[in-house]
Amino acid sequence: MAVSNIRYGAGVTKEVGMDLKNMGAKNVCLMTDKNLSQLPPVQMVMDSLVKNGINFKVYDNVRVEPTDRSFMEAIEFVKRGAFDAYVAVGGGSTMDTCKAANLYASSPHSDFLDYVNAPIGKGKPVSVPLKPLIAVPTTSGTGSETTGVAIFDYEHLKVKTGIASRAIKPTLGLIDPMHTLHMPDQVVANSGFDVLCHALESYTALPYHMRSPCPSNPITRPAYQGSNPISDIWAVHALRIVAKYLKRAVRNPDDLEARSNMHLASAFAGIGFGNAGVHLCHGMSYPISGLVKTYKAKDYNVDHPLVPHGLSVVLTSPAVFTFTAQMSPERHLETAEILGREKLKRKRHYALLAPAVGRGYFREGADTRTARIPDAGPILADTLRKFLFDLDVDDGLAAIGYSRADIPALVKGTLPQERVTKLAPRPQSEEDLSDLFEASMKLY
Repeated sequence: MAVSNIRYGAGVTKEVGMDLKNMGAKNVCLMTDKNLSQLPPVQMVMDSLVKNGINFKVYDNVRVEPTDRSFMEAIEFVKRGAFDAYVAVGGGSTMDTCKAANLYASSPHSDFLDYVNAPIGKGKPVSVPLKPLIAVPTTSGTGSETTGVAIFDYEHLKVKTGIASRAIKPTLGLIDPMHTLHMPDQVVANSGFDVLCHALESYTALPYHMRSPCPSNPITRPAYQGSNPISDIWAVHALRIVAKYLKRAVRNPDDLEARSNMHLASAFAGIGFGNAGVHLCHGMSYPISGLVKTYKAKDYNVDHPLVPHGLSVVLTSPAVFTFTAQMSPERHLETAEILGREKLKRKRHYALLAPAVGRGYFREGADTRTARIPDAGPILADTLRKFLFDLDVDDGLAAIGYSRADIPALVKGTLPQERVTKLAPRPQSEEDLSDLFEASMKLY
């Protein structure tokens, strides 16, 4: 298990200057994006740096949903700056860009693709020491402050990929719930969907002991290892928070309790999936984001077409969990029970479920007696559809500009994502992927 150090609480951002001073930092890179650079979270960080006599330069050219090109621009900036520490203030895009910049500035003779996940890159293990990086997340989604993962769009193939290594984890994550009050409602929703899928996918991933072959050397052991007893605890806990607080956080920007809890849920799910991994929702989301045509999400102030990461992930979730449920029906039913407003009751009733499950799940209502093993997927899918419908989520891939004619390209973009797709509990063929994309064209 690997995780960054975390400090949580209202106002902890004010301590960042003292942390850097304690580390002996003399020349710091403060990384953020153009929108956030004008908002209180960045100002609070700068005030703390000035107060503690820390010399710093600001890089505010982070791209929302970064690309290999935007990563390389940040890398060139930090190579010129000779920084001895970093502070990333923002969402996953900023934190991931800063991780990559820290890595390549620390390994200046490496080619960009050296550390990028195979098969797109070479997937080399990171053996160089990196500089300290403090992450200050301002969204409640990626959990990037806890993970050794940096995701970007590889423009040549129009597909998302990334770098995954425990070595690029932030040194410290400062989780300050006050920053969440600056998020527009759709940013809250979409980042919350990322938390939701992190939790669901890591909890239903292929169990760690079923992965093979065993790495020949510990340095090549992947960050994403399959579901495991420790990640399970974090995933389920995050899911309970999402069920209780996400809708409140979206609907009321002043609900500090709801937004604070979603900020924590993001970190909790990050600890879970950062060690267990994700699978098909994320693997399929990368071409959905990468092949975007003209769609621009509400509440995102960007100058390019954009399908927010959390939205691209959640749109396939009903189809994906219908597909995977046969491998661990009890886990799919358990998550449906946690999420469902129309609650599923647990009863000891072995006549309805096979002994392999060992417990019964029942909807309150007319279909009480239908909770058999083959129903695990449809029950979770229906629960997800209801959850998404209540939050006015676009009606499937067709609503964000895709059609059946795009399915071959979407499948092609998913195939290189084996780092995550192979963690699905059920193997999938190209035909399976095609069917999943088709089933995701319309949700309701």
